[in-house]
Amino acid sequence: MDAYKARIVEVDAEDGQRLDNFLLGALKGVPRPRVYRMLRRGEVRVNGGRCKPGQRLVRGDRVRIPPHRRSGSDEAPPPKSAAEALLQRVLYEDDDLLVIDKPSGRAVHGGSGVSFGVVEALRQTHPRVELAHRLDRDTSGCLMLAKNRRTLLKLHDAFRSQAVGKRYEVVVAGTWPAKLRRVDAPLQRYALPSGERRVRVAGDGEVARTDFEVVARLALPATWLAAFPKTGRTHQIRVHAAASGHPVLGDDKYGVRYGALAAPRLMLHASRLRLVLDGRSLRFEAPLPEAFERFKPAD
Repeated sequence: MDAYKARIVEVDAEDGQRLDNFLLGALKGVPRPRVYRMLRRGEVRVNGGRCKPGQRLVRGDRVRIPPHRRSGSDEAPPPKSAAEALLQRVLYEDDDLLVIDKPSGRAVHGGSGVSFGVVEALRQTHPRVELAHRLDRDTSGCLMLAKNRRTLLKLHDAFRSQAVGKRYEVVVAGTWPAKLRRVDAPLQRYALPSGERRVRVAGDGEVARTDFEVVARLALPATWLAAFPKTGRTHQIRVHAAASGHPVLGDDKYGVRYGALAAPRLMLHASRLRLVLDGRSLRFEAPLPEAFERFKPAD
C-alpha cells in the first residue's frame, strides 16, 4: 500500500466529462466508495472551488486530487453471484450498450455505506461499463450502461438535451386529481443533520417538470399513474408526487405518514426508455415487478 500526496491534475479530456468519472479514471486502484467519500467530504476541488460528482469538466480545468492510498480494495469485491443475477435481467445488449432491468433495493453504484452497486458488479464481466444515467436504490426498471466512452458521451448528451423518452409506473396514495397532468416545481437538494441527502420544493431550486397520466384508480384508496419526467433531478417523481399531496406508496423518505397503505417496496418502476442512437430508434421495456401485480386492476 503506497501513500500519495495531494496533486493538481489539469483536464486534457473532451469537454463534458463528469467529475466522478474523471476521478475514477485518474484513481485506478482506489475503491469507488473511497472516491465518492472524497467528493462528499469536499476533499476534491475544481479550479480551487468546491464541486459535485456530476459537475461537467472542460479542457484546462484544474482538479485537486487529495492524498489517498492505492490498495487492492478497502471493501470486499462484489460476489460473482451478484453479476450473474444481473446478467439474468439483461433487456438489451450490443457492442456499445447494455440495458438491464435493475432490481429494487440495489444501488447503481457503491458509496454511502453501500459496498458495491450494479456497475461494480457488472464490471466483473464487462470491465469498461459506465452508467449512462441513474435510478434511486429502491426504484426498479430500465437502466442503461455504456460499454465505451464514445457511447457514454452520446448518451449523456441525449439525457441532457431531454432526447430520451422515459416512462415510470407509479402507485401513489389517495385519489390523484384528473386535471393534474403536469407538475412544475423547482427542486433543491439539502442534507439532514445526519448527513442524509433529501430534496424539497423550493422557489430558488433547479427547474423540474414531471407529466402525469392516470392509469387506474384503486380501492385502497390509491392511484396508479404513468409518470413522464421531462427533467432528471434527484428524487424528482417522488418529491413532485408528495408535494401534490399524493406520495408514492412505500416511500420512507417523503411519504412516511401514509404507512397505513402498506406496500412491499417503493412503488416506482422505470418501465420504458426511448431514444435515437447512431441513427437507430431504440425502445426498451422492463416488465412489471411482482410487487406491482397486487395493485393491478382486475380486467
